[in-house]
Amino acid sequence: MLKEKISLFNYRPDIDGLRAVAVLAVVAFHAFPSWVSGGFIGVDVFFVISGYLISINIFDNLEHNSFSFADFYARRIQRIFPALILILTACYAYGWIALVSDEYKQLGKHVAAGANFVSNYILWNEVGYFDNTVDTKPLIHLWSLSIEEQFYILWPLLLWFAWKHKFNIFTITVIITVISFILNIKGAKQDMTATFYSPQTRFWELLSGSLLAYIKMFNKPKIDKIEIKLDYWLNFIVYSDKQKNESKLFLNLISFLGLFLLLCGFWKMNKELSFPGYWAIIPVLGTLLIISAESKAYINNKILSNKFNVWFGLISFPLYLWHWPILSFARIYQGETPSLYIRVLAVFISTLLAWLTYKLVEAPIRFGRRRRINIAILVVLMVIVGVCGYYLYNNNGFKQGKSYISFSDQYKRFNNIFYKCENNLILNTSEIYDGNIRCWQSNTGKPNVILLGDSHAENLFYGLASLLKEKNIAAYIKGGRPSIDDINFNSIFNELLTEDGREKKILLITQYADDWNNGHLVVELQKTIELLKNKGYEVALIGDIPQFPNSPTLCKELNFKFIFRNLIGNCQINLNYFIDQKSVYDESLNQIAILNNIPYVSADSAFCNLNSCSMFDEDLNYLYIDNNHLNPEGSMRIANILVKELKDIGFF
Repeated sequence: MLKEKISLFNYRPDIDGLRAVAVLAVVAFHAFPSWVSGGFIGVDVFFVISGYLISINIFDNLEHNSFSFADFYARRIQRIFPALILILTACYAYGWIALVSDEYKQLGKHVAAGANFVSNYILWNEVGYFDNTVDTKPLIHLWSLSIEEQFYILWPLLLWFAWKHKFNIFTITVIITVISFILNIKGAKQDMTATFYSPQTRFWELLSGSLLAYIKMFNKPKIDKIEIKLDYWLNFIVYSDKQKNESKLFLNLISFLGLFLLLCGFWKMNKELSFPGYWAIIPVLGTLLIISAESKAYINNKILSNKFNVWFGLISFPLYLWHWPILSFARIYQGETPSLYIRVLAVFISTLLAWLTYKLVEAPIRFGRRRRINIAILVVLMVIVGVCGYYLYNNNGFKQGKSYISFSDQYKRFNNIFYKCENNLILNTSEIYDGNIRCWQSNTGKPNVILLGDSHAENLFYGLASLLKEKNIAAYIKGGRPSIDDINFNSIFNELLTEDGREKKILLITQYADDWNNGHLVVELQKTIELLKNKGYEVALIGDIPQFPNSPTLCKELNFKFIFRNLIGNCQINLNYFIDQKSVYDESLNQIAILNNIPYVSADSAFCNLNSCSMFDEDLNYLYIDNNHLNPEGSMRIANILVKELKDIGFF
């Protein structure tokens, strides 16, 4: 029996082949999601493999009375730290060149979290794994490594304690696995993000591998007998030669079934499912079946154990670490999903770096001499990386100047300094972004200046509210045109047209776009202004701001970037191009203003000089949030011009 136990701990090339299947599925999902929509379950395959191998290791050492926590964690450090330190350092270094302040600050937080193996908790509070913003987080994939490390901390302690006190390890493992699975099912219905990142809802996957390890380790003779009987009956059913009993038909069957489950999961599952939940059973069961078949099954022996798969299995860990940062930085740099060519190139570079990392960094440290010195150096380096990440986060990305902010940041600021709209009907039907109700006013009571329009009207709110403190300015925002005929604005116009509009002013702002070539928009706006004027409102038309080809996050803060400082790129557009772009829009608004004897103010000069228009000010500080929305600094810039011009003509 001792020989049988020791043989279980021998190297299994088919498990490296299974690692290859898992990592290639994950890489394919991240690079080509439409091709392999369920490739993300490769992580679940890794969980089962890790639980199995770690438990085999611990059971073997406990059985031989040779288990040592120091030795166990030393091996983990040798296995994980070299490649992880390299990737964290590389992201840290490249981020200084490629990221803006807020992005770099966030990267610092993720570096610190990755170095401390708590990425899952940090990401849990930030965003869901399948949200679009994950594309711009180069280290989001470390959530799975954190869960594994948390398992490696708790599981050996529990096994050692149970073994020492002669508790039934199998019973304990089954109980914990069932509890974790139930929490997973319950959580999938209540909070998908928490369930995805929580260790307590993921441990059942690793523990499934542990259960298989226990059964293989301590019940192998019984399992072998059952296997022989099942194989005999399968041979009896399938073959005409009843004496044929060397085909290993049962092992081939479960191995094929396991691979079939994985392939179905890779191609049929998608991010719309409530995952993990019940769906995680597919990759977990598939992996357990393949591992159970061992190297005796044809798929394990001939397919998973071939040199190609084994090679990818050996570099699977560094490949997993490298591929996502490279794809993510490509996404950040281009401001959109990279082209197919770029993604293919990213996968190739990731594979090359993974092989070099394994060959030059991981293997020499893991299998080399001077073990104690290497471990001490790795621990010190990891601490330094973690501290640097925290210092970066705590110092706002090391960079000077006003940094980029997101819509969520801006709305949180609005909530802190402004009031919610007091008109309940308008408030309750307002737009919502990231939990923020987008309806504000600068003071309490009924507003006497109303910004009416789409999100481009919202562009002006901060600046006007800051400059006209004696006024009560409200922003009534809807997606669409501020027209009496636009169904989105029904609730707003129902309120405005039932009130006395005297001594109240309305600024109408609408985004210019290709549909301004349609004459009906002019007719709708003309009709709307007449109705508002008839109710006593004073109305002014405000022109739109320049729109740019790309997001300002493409135009990185280039302070301290030496020769790169002046490469603004797509954050500028030619002035003549901008004028031509909205010529029909300007002509239409001018015509409406003249017909209704109301002012029309264009604020092009806030962002344009004689030659071009820019998303930055003269000191390279941000004025925009995205390619067509302003941050508070941009809002102040345009408000200064509008207030001056409107005061000059007596509107304010």
